[in-house]
Amino acid sequence: MKMALLSLCIGASSLFPLQIAVAEQPAISKTATAPQPMIVAHRGSSAQAPENTLPAFQLAWEQGADAIEGDYQLTKDGHIVCFHDKDTKRIAGQPLTVANATLEELRQLDVGSIQTQASERALRSWSADKFKGTRMPTIAEVFATVPAGKKIFIEIKCGPEIIDPLLRELASSGLTPEQVVVIGFDSALLKSLKERDPKWQTAWLCSFEKRANGKPQNAPAKILKTLKEMRALALMSGGGDVDKGLLDQIRAAGIEHYVWTINDPKLGPTYKAQGVDAIITDLPAEMRAALNSSANP
Repeated sequence: MKMALLSLCIGASSLFPLQIAVAEQPAISKTATAPQPMIVAHRGSSAQAPENTLPAFQLAWEQGADAIEGDYQLTKDGHIVCFHDKDTKRIAGQPLTVANATLEELRQLDVGSIQTQASERALRSWSADKFKGTRMPTIAEVFATVPAGKKIFIEIKCGPEIIDPLLRELASSGLTPEQVVVIGFDSALLKSLKERDPKWQTAWLCSFEKRANGKPQNAPAKILKTLKEMRALALMSGGGDVDKGLLDQIRAAGIEHYVWTINDPKLGPTYKAQGVDAIITDLPAEMRAALNSSANP
């Protein structure tokens, strides 16, 4: 089936761009009975609560998300916190570098009332007053929100120094390997984690941006080879990035395909028809409603 071509807005401050246009959508009637893709709440229900916070994750569960996705990095004193940016200026208004700050210093910041990124202002529907005083969560606190049968996607936002602390946190989390997917752009880091403890699942965030000569930065053969070497559960890509030939090869190898960050619920049925295994979205409730409507016309 021919992929829909999307116009992507890829900003340096956001790894998951906001989908803003669709040029073509395939017919879906022949695959209307396909299984529902998994709904993954991007940084929690981050259009309706502050990103990467416990309120955002708790709201995602209330809205029926199958999984939550969040960003994780190591503090100066060895704690893993849930936070996207390298410093806290955008989210908390104070320019602390996460890697150079202690957990105690970071916990003094309010991460629920500023959040100034332009794309978030356009999409956001939550009141800063409602979430004032929200604190940066540790990974253990996020783990504690995950219900039985649900999943957590852990995006690594720092280097390999996080591997040992993360494996310790996972071992004490009470979560099963089926509930956890560790994700990131650094395939070598994910491969190293998998070698250290093979039971944890990984998924590779792969960019398909083109060079100045029009050729993709990552050739399809190289992508498939890397995924196999990593023993990855899935490839994660921007919505319109992957051509059908590569998708067919990925699926033939038993590798799943997830798309980010899809914030137009009307696109949900399109991706379902294409056989996408998971949709990452800031709007889990709206995406679920759109998928349910397409399944019950």
